[in-house]
Amino acid sequence: MAFQKGVDKWKLKRWFSVYAPAAFKDAVIGEIPGNDEASILNRHMKVSLDVVTQNPQNTYTNLFFKITEVDGDKAKTKLVRMEILFSYVRSMVRKYRSISTSVVNVKTKDNVSITIKPIAITAKRETHSRLIGMRKEMNQFIEAYSKENDADAIVGAVISGAFQMEIQNKLKHIAQLNKVEIRKLEVNN
Repeated sequence: MAFQKGVDKWKLKRWFSVYAPAAFKDAVIGEIPGNDEASILNRHMKVSLDVVTQNPQNTYTNLFFKITEVDGDKAKTKLVRMEILFSYVRSMVRKYRSISTSVVNVKTKDNVSITIKPIAITAKRETHSRLIGMRKEMNQFIEAYSKENDADAIVGAVISGAFQMEIQNKLKHIAQLNKVEIRKLEVNN
């Protein structure tokens, strides 16, 4: 079989710098190869949060971006999903603890549809009625918070941990909590 000479397709590709949205201070999250601008539009990119924030405590959180706009060799993105690793959740949920989870679909102040999935982990076992009360309080807080803030403010609060701390402060009268986390945040628009 004869070896065919030709042009290596990889040598024809260009590298585009990918930038995070304004909520992440337009940080460079990586580079992606493509033939031209049209070939990288609508591509998805998975990045660990510690790459964006330069904080090693955020290693267990993954961000999923979608490339929406290309200007020269710069690709701009929007956040599609943010989720913490299952292994991290598993390490927090231990024997003799209870969890309360929820799925809340909300519209923000700037009319963006977001799905937030919080998880509250108690310090000890709790009764079913207390777990239901915790879920109800979490849902009410998230709905009220989303009506007052825009999508970028909510994402920023989740990344900084302020959102989780506010939920924990709202729930501490029901049960002693070990941790409150946002398992997943999905931007539906």
